[in-house]
Amino acid sequence: MNSQPHPLSHAEYTKSVDEERYPDDPHVPLDEPFVNAAGSILNVLLERFTSVALIESHPGAVRANHYHKTDWHYAYVLSGSIVYGWRPVDGAESVQVRTFKTGQLFFTPPRVAHVMYFPERTTFMTFARNKRDHESHESDVVRVPSMFDVNWSPFTGQYQYTVGSNGSEVDTGTPS
Repeated sequence: MNSQPHPLSHAEYTKSVDEERYPDDPHVPLDEPFVNAAGSILNVLLERFTSVALIESHPGAVRANHYHKTDWHYAYVLSGSIVYGWRPVDGAESVQVRTFKTGQLFFTPPRVAHVMYFPERTTFMTFARNKRDHESHESDVVRVPSMFDVNWSPFTGQYQYTVGSNGSEVDTGTPS
């Protein structure tokens, strides 16, 4: 991850989302947890959302390869890591990629095609604007061609992914 401080605070980032001014950077900064003798409290999200989902993914799994017409979602990594690829649907930009690890939060706005690759067993939560029962979710989703190709390598004993059709990035299954 980028070691430079995020240009927005957590409150500023989530307020921008609430006002439908979606930041370009998917990484959402988190405030420091409140700590006392009883333990700690980390406020993961202080803005409005409608649905929460707990998702578990197996090593080598790929999820998404779609965009949402109107929905957005935050994703908080509870354990493991997610290699996240994204690109706006209204432009010719290439897929951008970032790895999010345990304890990190990221955001996907509407009309941004996205994919998630799981190099290891991963548990994460999503917090979405729209209702997320299967019918509601599917009516808002537009599938896109695969942005990541994932294959098992018998030589390395790991899953490998390539980004896009040009194979511009290869991962050996080890989170960065």
